[in-house]
Amino acid sequence: MPDQLIFGMEVFLNGLMAGVLYALVALGFVLIYKASGIFNYAQGVMALFSALTLVGIMEGQIPFAHLINAIFGTELHHFGWHVPAVLAILLTMAVMVLLAICVQKFVFRHLVGQEPIILFMATIGLAYFLEGVGDIMWGSEIKKLDVGLPQGINIAIDEATYGIFGYGFFIDNLDIVATIIAALLVGALVIFAQYTKQGRAMRAVADDHQAALSVGVSLNFIWVMVWSVAGFVALVAGIMWGTKSGVQFSLSLIALKALPVLMLGGFTSIPGAIIGGLIIGVGEKLFEFAVGPLVGGATENWFAYVLALIFLVFRPQGLFGEKIIERV
Repeated sequence: MPDQLIFGMEVFLNGLMAGVLYALVALGFVLIYKASGIFNYAQGVMALFSALTLVGIMEGQIPFAHLINAIFGTELHHFGWHVPAVLAILLTMAVMVLLAICVQKFVFRHLVGQEPIILFMATIGLAYFLEGVGDIMWGSEIKKLDVGLPQGINIAIDEATYGIFGYGFFIDNLDIVATIIAALLVGALVIFAQYTKQGRAMRAVADDHQAALSVGVSLNFIWVMVWSVAGFVALVAGIMWGTKSGVQFSLSLIALKALPVLMLGGFTSIPGAIIGGLIIGVGEKLFEFAVGPLVGGATENWFAYVLALIFLVFRPQGLFGEKIIERV
């Protein structure tokens, strides 16, 4: 088999793995948009905030230590204990639920009935607020995140492909774990949205707030629930990306990678986020492999957006999005 074809197969597999990570971020956007019609600009910052909180809890870091030390002249930094990863993840999830309650109580409860652009602007404010609070609480330096996930080359795949092609594929164990977790997450979310009472209520709120209220659906409860689930998805994405590249400010920018995924998959489809992520991941890797060397490289920076823009021209609602028809 030609070497270029073998290398292309390795690039294809790595593209699938990268696409799953993009899809994890896109899922958070879809959940909130599906339930409330709000495009949540803060989803990437929520992933950063959750990862910062997780590292802080695991290392026993004192929240707001820098601020406390500046005001009182103390030298406090750590409690002196180390929290196990599983317990720290549960505590971080509790923080994200508390955040969801605060967001609902202090922001969106006062914006019911407002235009979508007002709600979108509120999420921009929320993003910068969370970014600032996260830095003050846990510090802005780059942090290492290790919750015990396997990393490095998968030996089994390397040996198997070497036996078949005479060339071992490099597939990261972390990417394989992310793929399994994303598949389980999507399955659970689809079952939740389609077959549970709360899932049906969420879809009812998305269709019409006033109609949902008239049949007894609690708008406040649904929004807190959805923001909590989105916070959980952000935590999962934060763990994967934070483990891969460290917890730092750039983690919040992964939201930009989710935008073309949403355009392709559709803003209201959970499976669409996964399919869109896989298409973007594979597409940008193969394009870089095949065309990048001919045009100077770095095509991964723009290929996904150009592909999404072309796709929008022919199918604005995305592959799995709902086509809205208004009759006059």
